[in-house]
Amino acid sequence: MANIKSQKKRVLTSAKAAARNKSVKSNLKSSLKKANNALQDESTDKNEVVASAYSVIDKAAKKGVIHKKTAARRKSAIAKKSAI
Repeated sequence: MANIKSQKKRVLTSAKAAARNKSVKSNLKSSLKKANNALQDESTDKNEVVASAYSVIDKAAKKGVIHKKTAARRKSAIAKKSAI
């Protein structure tokens, strides 16, 4: 643990941010799995699932959890799978 007061505060702050980022990333992975499963199974509500996955990807990129080009790549991959 750090001895400097500002560094002690920074450790606590970064721990909170890491917890927030972890929940966003977990939600992102879950929605991507749902979208991929819906596209593989040709389910009837695949358009809704894909739209919600797009939304989650955009939110993660906006919050800085993933890079904007990573978000674009993942959205492109889903779009390619849904077109087939």
